[in-house]
Formats: sequence, C-alpha cells, structure tokens
Amino acid sequence: MNKDHITGVQKYILLSGVGIALLAGCSNESVPETSAEQSLPVTVNEPIQKDLAEIKQNGVLRMITSYSSNSYFLYNGIQVGFEYELLREFTKENDLALEVVIVGPDESPYDLLNSGEGDIIAANYTITPERKQLVKFTRPYNLVDQLVVVSDDLGFYPESISELEGLTISVRRNSSYYVRLQELKEEGFPISINVIPDDMDTESVLFQVANGTYEATVADNNMYDAASKYMNGLVKGPLIAEGDSIAWAIRQNAPDLEHQLNRFLYKHFRFNEDGIPKRSAFLNILRKKYFESGNQIADYFSPTYQQGGQAGTISPYDEMIRQVAGEFELDWVMMTAIAAQESRFNPSSVSWAGAVGIMQVLPRYSEISPDSLYIPEVNIREGAKILSEHLKHYSYMDSTNQWSFALATYNAGMGHVADARRLTIDHNKDPNEWENVSESLLKLMQRKYYQNARYGFTRGIETVRYVNEIMNRYNTYQTILAYNETKRTGNTGVFGLQTLN
Repeated sequence: MNKDHITGVQKYILLSGVGIALLAGCSNESVPETSAEQSLPVTVNEPIQKDLAEIKQNGVLRMITSYSSNSYFLYNGIQVGFEYELLREFTKENDLALEVVIVGPDESPYDLLNSGEGDIIAANYTITPERKQLVKFTRPYNLVDQLVVVSDDLGFYPESISELEGLTISVRRNSSYYVRLQELKEEGFPISINVIPDDMDTESVLFQVANGTYEATVADNNMYDAASKYMNGLVKGPLIAEGDSIAWAIRQNAPDLEHQLNRFLYKHFRFNEDGIPKRSAFLNILRKKYFESGNQIADYFSPTYQQGGQAGTISPYDEMIRQVAGEFELDWVMMTAIAAQESRFNPSSVSWAGAVGIMQVLPRYSEISPDSLYIPEVNIREGAKILSEHLKHYSYMDSTNQWSFALATYNAGMGHVADARRLTIDHNKDPNEWENVSESLLKLMQRKYYQNARYGFTRGIETVRYVNEIMNRYNTYQTILAYNETKRTGNTGVFGLQTLN
C-alpha cells in the first residue's frame, strides 16, 4: 500500500519510527529537579477545539498510548491490553470506533493530544501536579503503589527507604517515579538517581534490572506483578509512594468528553463511605487478566516465545497469508488486518449472515464447497481472490482510495457502495474519494435517501467503521513490525517503546 497517499482518517494514525534506546551515555549522577516546562516535552501549548460532539461527528476516538503489556499490545494478531479493553468498552457504549496512536520515541503525548492527533492519553497515567498544568484528568480508575525493584544479582534486599544508600536507581526524567525520588532526596533520604532515556519503557527497564544491567528501578506494583510472571531476577523492594491515582488525560477544553468519561468510570471505580475502592465486575476481570493471572502475557513475553521466531509475527497465520497474498500480488499486512477484523483468526467462525472462516467468505458467492471454506488456506485464498477482484474494479484510483473502496465492497457489497457513489454525485462531490462516499454511506441509513437507492437501506456506519478500523489496524501492524525488525538488530528490553506512566 502506498503510504504517500494516506488521507482522511488515516492521516491521524502515526506511522512512528520505533527505536531501541541506547544505554550508553546514561549518567549515574543525581540531576537537579526541573520545572514541568523543562521536564515534560511540549511544543503545542494551545489545544485545538475538539470536544465530544466533534469526536462523535467523526465517529472515532483516538487513544494515545504505549505499546506495553499493561496498555496495548498484539496477542496472536488481536489488539488487547488493559487500557485498550477498558477504553474500548467506553467507545462501544458511545457508538464510537477506537483507534490507537502509539507514541514514538521522539514524540510527545501532550503534543499529540493538544494538536488533535489523539483525543485521550490512556497508558497507566499517574496524576501529577506537573501534568495537570498541561492536561485535564478524568476521575481515577485505579490506585497503584510505587516500589523499588532491585536486581537479584546484587544479593541485596532492601526493605526500607533508608536502606537504599549506595544503590543507583534508574528511571526516566519524564516519569512520575523521577518526581517521587526527587521528593525523597529533598526529605533527606539517601537516593542516587540514574537518569535514563525517556524512550525506554518501564518493562524494558525492568528487563535490564533482571539481567543485571541496572541495579534498581521503580515501577508501579501492578506492572511489577505482571512483569515478575515472565522475568526472573527481580526483587521487590520498599514502597516509596502509596495510592497514586491513575486516570485518563484529555484536552483542558473538552468538558463534554470529560463528563461522559467520568460517568463511565464512576460505574467501574469509586470509593465507598470509608474511602475503600469499589470496582465493577468488568474492571476486576480486566485486572485479573492483565495484572494478576497474566497467563497470556507470560506466554507472549516469555524468552521462549520471543526467541522462538514469534517476535516478528503479528498473527498465527502470517506465513500462510504472506504466501497467498504474494500469489495475488496483495499486501499481506492488509490481509492480516482484514482477517483480524473479520474473524479474529478463528477458522471456525460463522457470522450472523452465514459468512465463514478466517476471511468470512459467504458460501453463496463462492465456487468452493462450504465445508472446504473452513480450511484456513482455502478460506484465505478465496478471500484474497475476492479482494483482488474488488481492487481491480477500483484500479484507476490511488492506492489508499482503492483499498478503502475494496474494503467497503468486501463488507457491504458492490451494490450498496455503488448507491453511495451515485448519491455522492447527486451532492456534487467526487465519487472517487472515500471520504465523500463514506458520508453518503451514512446517509443511506436515512429513509429520505435509501428509499430512492437501487439497493435500499444499508448499515453504512458499520461499513465506514469497518474500513476505518482495518486501516488503523494496518498502520498499527506496520509500526509493530518495524519495531520488531529493529529489535532483532538492536539492544533490546521487552518493548523499547516509550511508556507514559
């Protein structure tokens, strides 16, 4: 796919370069405390005017996050993560699509938020006074404790803050951990700080502590609990802060979005009369899944998985999809994104409309026997054949529009897309631009428009969302593949992407 022609919704998806932080040049000397303006990377000081009404008009909420096990990652090609699943529940209730914006090494989450590239920072984000100068926080949805984590190689197990003397603690300057360590230093505790690159994620730092590269670091207790399930060599040290509030961050001029988010979060996390947190069943399930049980995370991030040839893949069917896509001269990453959207890579999947298999092929439109369509390779090949035909039908368009129309046709059928293009012409707009035709698809849900359409009513919002979500997933997959390629050739922790906590 030619990314030089990405337009519309796609221009908001970040194809960030993903790099691994170099450990050389990290100073072990203490660094004086700095102001929020100096320590937090900001160039966009005035947020754009974009509240819930504008977000709903576009139909997409953009989540600014990091690629990490507690926020967002891929598991067998499926988008998962504590933050992702919690925010996805909000978007479902508000009839919005959820798109992911991964913060790159040289990017600021505040700039992405205030420029409108994203709408909400969701990444295990601690409320701090410095951050409150730049963003508006929702009500909290979690409380965490900060604890020192020490390398087992040292044979030294501190139990209190006063026992940290002689220990160098490695943290990022733009983290809440750095702020707390500076406070302890001012209180007279023997704290020695090693400031490490801001693009190192907490899990990568924990990995470096586990293998003895760093003596110690600081992590939230939930992140430590998850990491300790797949890392050996970590020792739990003393708490340095208790009950830090974790919340989502939004633009300071978005009161309607704030109100709606707070209503949602109140259902899942609030305090009783005694100040004790009360969580919903849904939130408790997410906590257990990602921080307590952690089976899938342990599997995904274990050395066996990472070194067994899986680190460079995005789904269980990568090689099969790559081979079939090559036969039809298709983009295999796009086909993988479609398979994830259609069936979550379940070869036994059957839709309400009777579509079957990984690519959700309708048997009545295929010459393949229905039983054979449950065979992954057969189904993928049939899906590729259909996609290839749709792409040829729109071959005169640029690549982005070509794919957008092919996806819409794959989802809604040629007739409904043709109706939308005719309606676009009636409104004196270009029928070869997906942005225009997507508006017409939404109109075809209204009687005054669909009653004159050849193929009648269509759930246009589903088709528009289908295209947007696949395009977003495609770009996310490309970002992660680029990271994995870098990881194979560079010095690596677990992720190497920027975390925001």
